[in-house]
Amino acid sequence: MRILVIEDEKRIADFIARGLEGSGYTVEVAENGTAALARIHDIDYDLIILDLMLPDIDGLTVLQKVRNRKVSPPVLILSARGTLDDRVQGLELGADDYLVKPFAFVELQARVRALLRRGQPLAERLQVGDLSLDCIRRKVARGDEVIDLAPKEFSILEYLMRNKGRPLSRTMIVEHVWEMDYDGLTNIVDVYIRHLRSKIDEGRPQKLIHTVRGVGYMVDAAEKPAAASTEPSRTDV
Repeated sequence: MRILVIEDEKRIADFIARGLEGSGYTVEVAENGTAALARIHDIDYDLIILDLMLPDIDGLTVLQKVRNRKVSPPVLILSARGTLDDRVQGLELGADDYLVKPFAFVELQARVRALLRRGQPLAERLQVGDLSLDCIRRKVARGDEVIDLAPKEFSILEYLMRNKGRPLSRTMIVEHVWEMDYDGLTNIVDVYIRHLRSKIDEGRPQKLIHTVRGVGYMVDAAEKPAAASTEPSRTDV
């Protein structure tokens, strides 16, 4: 699934892109309306996330040009302009959804999934070895054993499983799950990883949650993932 994020504020654009890439999407960013329209002309996107306050062309003008195409993808407006009139105008001009800044990433992610499901069903069940995660029902099981997870534990595990075999740093996990900048001091990720290990790996011969030294953590069903350890390391990033 390919998503275009049209957002001129780099911090927000990077945050959205990292989060959605972590969920398995291919994400491209356009910093203004002119660049966005050029990309849309050349590439068929599955979804567009559109800010209204762009430096060159008003976002509603971009929306109208997108809707004038013979084939146009779903458009999610993401804007600080959040009055009732703004929302109504955006939807009447052809937006499929409207989310007001500031926003919670989990809500943005849910709306993205909902819009993409209209066009093409997405796999909502993740599997790594005998560990399964149902994203819709928010159920986790290892083999026949159902595992109860707290909301943040579930979010971290989903993020790791969507990136199976890919090491994720503490920074990436904090920014994706807690939607805040990583201050380099907190050990909150280590604490939650220990909780997950105690519920998912403890007492089992095959460990699925691995520490990648100097990088972070990952989920993998391989017996000995490359450069990985199942024990926490102080050198992790």
